[in-house]
Amino acid sequence: MENKDLFSLWKSQGVGIDEVMEVNYRLLKEVKASKAQLAMESLKKIKTTGIVAAITYLTILGLMLAYAIAHYSPASNYFIVSMGIIFAINVKAFYDYVKHLVWAHQINYDGPIMEVQEKLSRLRLSIVKHCRAMSLQLPFWTTFYLNGTWFPQNAGWPYLVFQTLFTGLFCYATYWALKNLRMENSDKKWFKWLVAGSGGEATARAMRLMKDIEEFKKEA
Repeated sequence: MENKDLFSLWKSQGVGIDEVMEVNYRLLKEVKASKAQLAMESLKKIKTTGIVAAITYLTILGLMLAYAIAHYSPASNYFIVSMGIIFAINVKAFYDYVKHLVWAHQINYDGPIMEVQEKLSRLRLSIVKHCRAMSLQLPFWTTFYLNGTWFPQNAGWPYLVFQTLFTGLFCYATYWALKNLRMENSDKKWFKWLVAGSGGEATARAMRLMKDIEEFKKEA
């Protein structure tokens, strides 16, 4: 067989291989993208439920806060300050729920892989920041019930010690969350557990599926 014939045969087979690889890539992308989209459906449900729950929760907190302000007395100082901060943090949480739901609906899984990955990465990072922000309210759940007319001036030292340690423990929990809830710890089990309830694990699963597509394309 002449060199020209060998080249023609190699070329025809090469074209066939390229076509097979392209078909395989499209099939893989379709399957993986479908699974990623399905994974994100759970996030959408989480955020939708969170929006409904947040509206109810904020309504209750708002009414309680409004009542305390309308019937103000020095005894309610701790309650007003604590509930005011908790209310503000949960308003931010409500905004995050809406934002994340909108972002999740804007992802087009048939689009470029890099674009999908960037949107998923942005969403996951925002979820982690949301979890960190939510930890800021922890210490104030240990102070809202205090009475401003007797604490701390009329409280006995055993209760002062108890309250200081109790609030200090929750302050440390907030500090720990702010320090450790970062993307560099995303492979740790406790990290996955803490962000799962906010949709972090669903987003991570979708990102892994999209990465499979990218790696197949590179290898091909």
